[in-house]
Parts: sequence; structure tokens; C-alpha cells
Amino acid sequence: MRKALKTFAVSVLFDFFAHDSGLTFGCCCFLIIFNANDILLSDRMPQIIVLSIILFGRKNMAVLKNKPQKDGNVYIPFEKRTGDFSTVYFTRDLSPEGLEKVFDRVKDNIVGKTAIKLHTGEKNGPNIIPSSWIEELMKSEPELADAAIVETNTYYEGDRYTTEQHRETLKVNGWTFCPVDIMDEEGTKLLPIKGGKWMKEMSVGSHMTDYNSLVVMTHFKGHTMGGFGGSNKNIGIGCADGRIGKKWIHSRKGLGMWSIAQEELMERISESTKATIDFFGEHVSYVNVMRNMSVSCDCEGCSAEPVVTPNVGILASKDILAIDQASVDLIYAMKPDDREALVKRIESRHGLRQLSYMKELGMGNDLYKLIDIDNGDAEISCEEAVKDVTPFVY
Repeated sequence: MRKALKTFAVSVLFDFFAHDSGLTFGCCCFLIIFNANDILLSDRMPQIIVLSIILFGRKNMAVLKNKPQKDGNVYIPFEKRTGDFSTVYFTRDLSPEGLEKVFDRVKDNIVGKTAIKLHTGEKNGPNIIPSSWIEELMKSEPELADAAIVETNTYYEGDRYTTEQHRETLKVNGWTFCPVDIMDEEGTKLLPIKGGKWMKEMSVGSHMTDYNSLVVMTHFKGHTMGGFGGSNKNIGIGCADGRIGKKWIHSRKGLGMWSIAQEELMERISESTKATIDFFGEHVSYVNVMRNMSVSCDCEGCSAEPVVTPNVGILASKDILAIDQASVDLIYAMKPDDREALVKRIESRHGLRQLSYMKELGMGNDLYKLIDIDNGDAEISCEEAVKDVTPFVY
């Protein structure tokens, strides 16, 4: 009986230790273990306490530290931000030509073997960046002549859950004009996360480290859980492999597939992104296409909510925080009726924590100069950029 009790106590002790339980439960388990060995508790109490503190104290302190900040539904106006300025280029030209013009401003750091990270969409998804735009861009830009589109399989079961399903979906959506590398089809690799509070490494598709440069080509829109999907979401979830990395971002053990939400989810997405951009260093450029912006992610395919937010244009930058912040700022700069749906989605999911946590992690600047490449590279405000937007029409 005593042996069984000791075995039970040890197993429970380590189970709770692994799942972030605290000092009190640790002490209780030690009491059971010592009692099972006929050791007088009164004589061994100091040792019990010391051992409990050693094993559980550090873990308990980590639990106290790892609390998500609760401000992800609070928008910080431009004038209340601090720090350095980055550059974000802007065009209203939503066309292959506009995409080429704006990409030209951020391509000088793209060298060697290049990956283009896209959300290629579920079958017949109506809102993704048109494949024809990307095809024309790759044909016109020498830096992208030998590039590959990169993706990973999904965490949820659907059109891109397995590599076989994913490749069929790529054909349906027109991604047949260049190599498409499903980076996790042959396994995974771990990349370190410097300064992460939830994770110390991220599991990504094993092929990622085959590349020298990364072009992050993002359809900016809403997101069911993230509030909005910009460059951060495109990398953070999109480069994490489908079985391990995405699970680390979305799921808490024993609590369901989508058990992590709001600020903690935003922080985990951002930490995952940091692992990737730290790997590529200076050889990353970002493009956000603000077109067909449903409140739904492209993961929802034809089930996405109807688009009601006006089209805006295309942004490009070498700073991931600056481009996602500018994209959000452009939404907030719209007239109330135009911005209502997307702002509601962003704030209800506490998605703004993506931005503030990227800043805390040192991933970029939330202050920027918005450069209007349609008008002689004039610096403009977000209000000026969206003053002539018109209601969306399918």
C-alpha cells in the first residue's frame, strides 16, 4: 500500500510540475512521499520545504510571470506612441503593376534562394491575393525569378490538412506557375525564440532553413481568432508546422484544440514569428495587400463573411511591426461606418496585442513615415491615404 501510494505521489507530482502547478501542491506530494517511506515528518519538515521550493519555486515564479497583458482591445493613437520611425511605402494601385511598384522599394535586401510566404487559400477562396498578380511579379522581378512559394499544412482538418490535399488545393487556386514548397511535408525543425515568455523555440517546416531570404506577401484582413491577419499572422501561424508548431500556438494540454485565445494567443503568434524573422535577419521584406478585407481569414474559404470594408491599397516595408501597425491605422482612419466591422473584429479578439507585444520583443517600430509612391514619395497621414476610399462592391 505504501509503495503504491509513493508511486502515485511521484507520478502526480511530476504531472503537476509539468503543467505549471505551484508550490503548495508540491509540498503536499512530498509529504505523501516521505510518509510512505516511514520518515518522521517532524524531523524532515525543513528538508521537505527546501526540496519543494527548489523543484516548484522557479516554476511557480515562471507561472506568475507568464500572464498575458490585458490591453489587446485598446487602440493606441499614433501621437501617443514613442520610439524610432520606420518607413512604410503605400500605393492605391491594386493591380499587378501596383504590387510591382511597391515591392521595388523593399527588394534590395532579398538575395540568394528566396521563399515567398503566401496564404494560398482554401479551395476557390474568393479573397486571396490573385495568383495572376504573383505570377506577373515573379516574372518581372529578377530577384524572384527562381523563388518558391512556401506554405505549411494546416492544424485543422480541411483542404490543406495533408500534403496531398494541400497540393490539390494549390492546383484549384492557380498556384501552378512556380515551385510551391510545403515546408513541413518532410518533417520539422526547431528555431530558437529569443526573449519569449511562453515558448523558447518554435517548430517550423524543415525546409525553411533551405532559404536565404523571405518575402512575406500578405493579404491583410480580419481573423476569427487573431482579430486581424497581417504579416505577423502570416508568418507566426503560417510558418509553424501543421502538427507541432501550430498546436503550441493554439492549444493548452487537455483543454481543446483552440483553447488559447485573446492576448495569450497574440503573444504566442508573435513569438513564433520572431523565431522565423530572427533566422532570416535582414533578408526579409513585407508586403500587405489591403483588398477584399473580410472579417474572416482566408482559412474560411468560401464560408468567409461578406466583405464590407473598403479596399485601400498595398503597403511595403522592411519592418514587420511598422507595416502591420500602418495597416491597422489605415482601418482606424476610415469613416466610422467603413471601419466598424473590422474594428469590432480586431477589438473583440484583443488582436491589438499583436502590435504591442511585437514592440516589447524588439521586432520593429510602431511609429513610421507613410510614403505615398503615387504622388512623388510625399509623406502622408493615414487619414489622407483613406480619404477617397469607396464602399466595397463585389
